Amino acid sequence: MLNSQVNSTDIRLLLSEVIWLELEDFDHAIDNSKLVRNEAQKWQTYLNTLAMIGCEKWLSTRIPQNPISQPKIFVEDIYNLEVGDLKICPIAIEHVLDEVVTIPKYAIDQSELAAHFYVVVEVLEEEEQVILRGFLRYDELMNYCSQLNLEHRNGFYEVPLSLFDSELNHLLFYYYFSEPLAIPLPVVSPQSSGLSLHRSLDNTRTKLSQWLEGVFEQGWQTIDTLINLEANLALSTRITHRGSKKAKLIDLGVQLGYQSVALLVNITEESDEKLGVLIQVHPMGGERYLPPSLKLTLLSKAGKTLQEVTSRSQDNYIQLKFFKGESGKRFSVELSLGENIKVKEDFEL
Repeated sequence: MLNSQVNSTDIRLLLSEVIWLELEDFDHAIDNSKLVRNEAQKWQTYLNTLAMIGCEKWLSTRIPQNPISQPKIFVEDIYNLEVGDLKICPIAIEHVLDEVVTIPKYAIDQSELAAHFYVVVEVLEEEEQVILRGFLRYDELMNYCSQLNLEHRNGFYEVPLSLFDSELNHLLFYYYFSEPLAIPLPVVSPQSSGLSLHRSLDNTRTKLSQWLEGVFEQGWQTIDTLINLEANLALSTRITHRGSKKAKLIDLGVQLGYQSVALLVNITEESDEKLGVLIQVHPMGGERYLPPSLKLTLLSKAGKTLQEVTSRSQDNYIQLKFFKGESGKRFSVELSLGENIKVKEDFEL
């Protein structure tokens, strides 16, 4: 009798589903990567496209009676698929032996991008194949993050591969015998349907006066935790006002690309018993410049435009003019890109 040690990875290698890629699949992936402005994301976009193609091929051979489509809203970090009423998110990895799967935070949190199932797809470019390694339900993923109080790192959750079901036939079982409503997803607002992305970043107003007392709402971070040291050094020369500085990462999802920007807010106490506010927007994700025609708008409580500035082709940041207001004054800041992309943050002094 032979004694051998079998680990979870060995079992996965036996249970996995292999899909062969064609020349046109690689051409498609190359074309998609060219559409991404962020050089650091081009390779990931290439891998994600191949993962999506492989996952779509696997599904089409097992569910031939139902067409598979892509949602109208996607970004280069993920490419979701829709099979009937089910949403499936392929997650591309290069090395299954790492035993850790990184999932973008917004692929879980954002109603436009969340999926019923997340499928791990190992991309083997030289072998011209992809391998489906397992899948995980949305609710199981949320329970795991909640129970462990899992924190994201640089916008990504790290989930153990062992959490994923390596038997892909179970995914087909869910399709044929389960209802999508059994796995509730974040609610999609009417404004976010179709090609448009119109949403408010928070349900409540951010109370800036509390920042001076060291109280900050969830989602706001110190500048040095959000921006790398080199960028932070540049920021220190641009924001000269004293006071409390916080930043929030904002994802601008567009149909053929993706870029994150940071909304920076500086709040100060002024001598006339008013609060001073300075607001800037900076590029993130390794980008040097903001997307051209990105509009930053200051709105009154009633929605009237008070200030507005638009980025040019090589602006590395934009800002509103410094303004002051009395405690309790309300206003909003809106970021927009074209007619379809709008995100808004509400504030109270």
